[in-house]
Amino acid sequence: MTLTTKETDTRTGLDALFLPDTVAVIGATERPGTVGQTVLRNLLHPSFHGKVYAVNSRHSEICGLKAYPGIGGIPEKIDLAVVATPAPTVPHIVGECVDAGVKAAVIISAGFRERGGEGVELERKIQEQLRRGAMRLIGPNCLGIINPTVGLNATFAKDAPRPGNVAFLSQSGALLTAILDWGQQEQVGFSAIVSTGSMLDVGWGDLIYHFGDDPHTHSILLYMESVGDARSFLSAAREVALRKPIIVIKAGRSEAASRAAASHTGALTGSDEVLDAAFRRSGVLRVNAIADLFYMAEVLSKQPRPKGPRLTILTNAGGPAVLATDALIANGGQLAVPSEKTLQALDGFLPPHWSHNSPIDILGDSDSERYAKALEIASNDPNSDGLLVILAPQGMTDPAAIAERLKPYAKSSGKPVLSSWMGGASIAEGETILNDAGIPTFSYPDTAARAFTYMWRYSYNLRGLYETPALAEGLELDPNYRQQAENIIQTARSQGRVLLNEFESKRILSHYGIPTVETQIARTEDAAAECTRDLGYPVVLKIFSETITHKTDVGGVKLNLEHETSVRSAFQAIKSSVAKTVGPDHFSGVTVQPMVRLEGYELILGSSVDQQFGPVLLFGSGGPLVEVYRDHSLALPPLNTTLALRMMEQTRIFAAFKGVRGRRPIDLPALARLLVRFSQLVVEQPWISEIDINPLLASPERLLALDARVVLHPPETDPDHLPRSAVRPYPAQYVSSWAMKNGTEVTLRPIRPEDEPLMVKFHETLSDRSVYLRYFYSPSLSSRVAHDRLVRICFVDYDREMAIVADCRDAKSGQHRILGVGRLVKSHAKNEGEVAVLISDACQNQGLGMELFRRVIQIARDEKLSRVDAEILPDNFAMKKIARKLGFRSRMADDPTSIRAVLDL
Repeated sequence: MTLTTKETDTRTGLDALFLPDTVAVIGATERPGTVGQTVLRNLLHPSFHGKVYAVNSRHSEICGLKAYPGIGGIPEKIDLAVVATPAPTVPHIVGECVDAGVKAAVIISAGFRERGGEGVELERKIQEQLRRGAMRLIGPNCLGIINPTVGLNATFAKDAPRPGNVAFLSQSGALLTAILDWGQQEQVGFSAIVSTGSMLDVGWGDLIYHFGDDPHTHSILLYMESVGDARSFLSAAREVALRKPIIVIKAGRSEAASRAAASHTGALTGSDEVLDAAFRRSGVLRVNAIADLFYMAEVLSKQPRPKGPRLTILTNAGGPAVLATDALIANGGQLAVPSEKTLQALDGFLPPHWSHNSPIDILGDSDSERYAKALEIASNDPNSDGLLVILAPQGMTDPAAIAERLKPYAKSSGKPVLSSWMGGASIAEGETILNDAGIPTFSYPDTAARAFTYMWRYSYNLRGLYETPALAEGLELDPNYRQQAENIIQTARSQGRVLLNEFESKRILSHYGIPTVETQIARTEDAAAECTRDLGYPVVLKIFSETITHKTDVGGVKLNLEHETSVRSAFQAIKSSVAKTVGPDHFSGVTVQPMVRLEGYELILGSSVDQQFGPVLLFGSGGPLVEVYRDHSLALPPLNTTLALRMMEQTRIFAAFKGVRGRRPIDLPALARLLVRFSQLVVEQPWISEIDINPLLASPERLLALDARVVLHPPETDPDHLPRSAVRPYPAQYVSSWAMKNGTEVTLRPIRPEDEPLMVKFHETLSDRSVYLRYFYSPSLSSRVAHDRLVRICFVDYDREMAIVADCRDAKSGQHRILGVGRLVKSHAKNEGEVAVLISDACQNQGLGMELFRRVIQIARDEKLSRVDAEILPDNFAMKKIARKLGFRSRMADDPTSIRAVLDL
């Protein structure tokens, strides 16, 4: 392969925003008290070493700097332009910046969408200009950005914060100024401050990716008023949350939306609940107070995450411990119950009148020795997931000495240790000792208890990302199941209907492997009587209509019909009821189904559409009083078995599933698989607006959908504008069969989270040389198959990454093996991707590497990428040969010991 010159300018737009070498202030002025003057003076601070230029057509010099009439007149390329001119001038200025090759801009100017239609039009013109180039933009209507690590202050705030490791991103500029003042007073440092403004271009996803890669940022804090691009936010948050805490406070909590809905699901689902579900799905921690943002950033950076919700409270005062317990329970935590061994150990040295239970009250005369010994015993209790140590200053208490004795326990137990040293000046030294040791301190014990529950909630959210789900097998669907369900929907749409009848709704469920009660259609009295003879008594008759196009209360007559005469009477009653309510033309017959005894749990499973996040799933207690009990949980589709179980765990009825009062437990794995198949239905049938199964009967013997209702989007809906899932579903379009040179049949398909065990076996088939050629070093097998690593490899975000595995199934044993993996990883900031292939040693030289390369390149084209590249070691002759055949060109990589092959698409 011929080497070409190395491309040196690899800086992304967001690098130019936060690490600019050259900055231009457009609208710079010397007029005191103006935004243009404040921004310019902030940038001219000695802490910032970049070049600063002033742009103002009416001045030749500003603040000792030569003033240029326009951005195009500056003699060197500008990384960052800060615009502080009247709103009507901004679209033209943005266009000039694009023409001048400016990499990034911050629009501080106000007067856009917040002013109504005229401002919206200005924003449209700005976007038109942005589409002409690659410039990234923050704002408009924002405070600006600060990067204390390089002394950059591109805001009109008075003071810059001290450097730290917290990135604070806010949609409220006023809140940022307050936080800056607070940070100065409390000496809190930041790695960045970002006022996002209207997020016309750069959104939450872009910023989360950037600070996820920023070595100076350890935690990302968000004040959010709107989500913006939901899929981009979730994609970025899920990837970064595995490495750094993302903590959000969301303004605008409200009651569940009271919109009219044809289904129970639509009536139960509120936008704020959906947001909570989205945060859980992406590993984000949501808090309810601004102070908690910073508490949790500190706590999560200092202490390990709890493995469960049980907190041990150790105290020298009963009242504060009771307050902490109340806060713990109110926020979803549990008070740890000491084991018998722990109680005996505490009895061995504590005074006779200690509490003998939890909270562990070691009495007001406790000294440092008693505290230390009690903490050592409590920290080893297997019934505890974390510890809170409370100290109330009393006459014989030495807060500093006690703090000194607690230092060794900061991280020794693997459980989080929090403290509440209550008081003023007398406990200050002790607080300093604890903070320096990495034990977070809180002025009030209830605040500390709430912080622990947030820690557990964060662990719980991340566990859903880390756990390997079981494969949702056990039922073979018809190969054309998806098309069969779609045919039912299209038939109804061709008739102008948005409401499917019960028979159609149940057929759709059946195509997706969801068991439904057997249902037959009878269009005449005689047919109804014959159906009952087939099904056996008792039966239920309901209306069947092929014409009703809207929600109606005509449900038919639901009776225990024990003989043919009552069946015929019920048929006539239903027909008459329909004729009187919506007209005789809307009666097509009745559905007949066996009367099912309601033995077990009545559940609801449904989906409706949220404006921001698209389809949302609902699961919980069902039946006629579903909207009264309101025992439900929400989740975003698609699900896997782990996420399905998480969804069930969030309901109160879940506790009964394991068996209570002599009842046998229900089959939880089977119910989880049903939820997975239902979520698949929701994402694969986008014309469905709302769907309910209510009730879904769950008993130890079976799962059965007794009633179903499906509502479609209006016929006039543009197919290209149907709501899409906020989480990209499994890309089944990339599944296909292929044969290697030796005749071995394989399925080439996108990787799944359930593939982790197969990936372990795959890595066992790789030689040291194959590993070295792929990774450029030789990581051990144990490190390659570590769960924390494989979960990132298998549980991919298909919007960001696509891994195609070659799956071979043994005809005799039925066991699956992965023979090779081709991977495409998209760039955060560019419309490009990187490709790589790894083949099992036993399958090399069989054409599999070439085929996987071809597949991922075609996927890159399908995903509309402009270029892909691959980094190859010089002695990887097989990969160099494949790259040549596929048309790659070569250039020097950033690492001079490797070659980067590039293919323009």
